[in-house]
Amino acid sequence: MTDSHHHPRITLLYCTRCNWLLRAAWLAQELLQTFGTELGEATLQPSDGGVFQIYVETGPNERTQLWCRSEDGGFPEAKILKRRLRDQIAPGQDLGHNDR
Repeated sequence: MTDSHHHPRITLLYCTRCNWLLRAAWLAQELLQTFGTELGEATLQPSDGGVFQIYVETGPNERTQLWCRSEDGGFPEAKILKRRLRDQIAPGQDLGHNDR
């Protein structure tokens, strides 16, 4: 969908062999719950090879990696992921207890 009201999109790539679907789905739910209508969608994308990566797309050809299991060391805490997403899409938003 292309229009002047483009909302950021989240993509969560997860390894099916490692059974990380539930972790990816839970993090997607946390981001959708926190950012509501500021997000256009959250997509779960099956992969393999131990992959667990999270990206935000803020516009055409504008994709930023929020998390990579191999680079960032393990899995993100929800509050860390929310801060990283907030810094990309809504820098002034207060995350309440997640900011403390």
